[in-house]
Amino acid sequence: MLNIIVCIKQVPMVSELPWDSKTGTLRREVAPGMLDPASRRALEAALRIKAGQPARISAVAMGPPMAEEVLYEAKALGADTGILLTDRKMAGADTYLTSFILGELIRREFPDFDLILCGSQTSDSETGQVGPQLAEELGIPDIGYARRVTIVNSSVKVERHVDDYFEVLEMDLPGLVTVDLAAYQPRYAPLEGLQAAFESTDIRIINAKALGLDNTFNALKDSPTRIIEVFSPTARKENRVLKGAVKKIVDGLFADYGKVISGALGKDLKTYAHDGE
Repeated sequence: MLNIIVCIKQVPMVSELPWDSKTGTLRREVAPGMLDPASRRALEAALRIKAGQPARISAVAMGPPMAEEVLYEAKALGADTGILLTDRKMAGADTYLTSFILGELIRREFPDFDLILCGSQTSDSETGQVGPQLAEELGIPDIGYARRVTIVNSSVKVERHVDDYFEVLEMDLPGLVTVDLAAYQPRYAPLEGLQAAFESTDIRIINAKALGLDNTFNALKDSPTRIIEVFSPTARKENRVLKGAVKKIVDGLFADYGKVISGALGKDLKTYAHDGE
């Protein structure tokens, strides 16, 4: 039986993320959460593999206690088990320490895993680093931005679209694959799946002590990445009133904005206008 681990994440369900300006971390407790879209596609990839052959899917999430919700959702969709890594000592971990913590869990709980699936990047940070860093932590090969994942005997075949090329790659197992946001239309959770998920006792909570991290461990302080400043970009509008003859106005627009518009069109603006297009 194929042993698949899917790393998922709960992300804030808001357009403007609630950042803590002092620590440079997200205040996840003040915003409703949802299953990260790329993580959902990684889970869908695992479910389709399971539909074609015997497999066991373990969903793993790291976050505050409320992140347990996405594990119930994963169970409702078809995952077999779920584990939540949660502890104040783990809070504020950057991608490097997140990968380290996930690696410690996988080494302890899933020593015989075959395939790890992750989203290519999460909607709250979009670094795209945790998957490759986790593969490096575990010493296994990895392929990123997969559009299609197929198991072939003891290897995995991956189709992906990168740099205007379609590639087909094959990798020995065990290995890790990150799934592209454009891949795999996720399914809806069936009602019977939701009921079974919340009646299940297959979701475990693991803290820093259970993971073997000592009392001095502090993810926020120990993370090598430092957030210098967090701010929301502001859009500014400028109004101009154009007066005079039409030719004079058009010539003025060409002079002031010609380069910007030409760059967007990919063509010289004056030639574009002269051709009557």
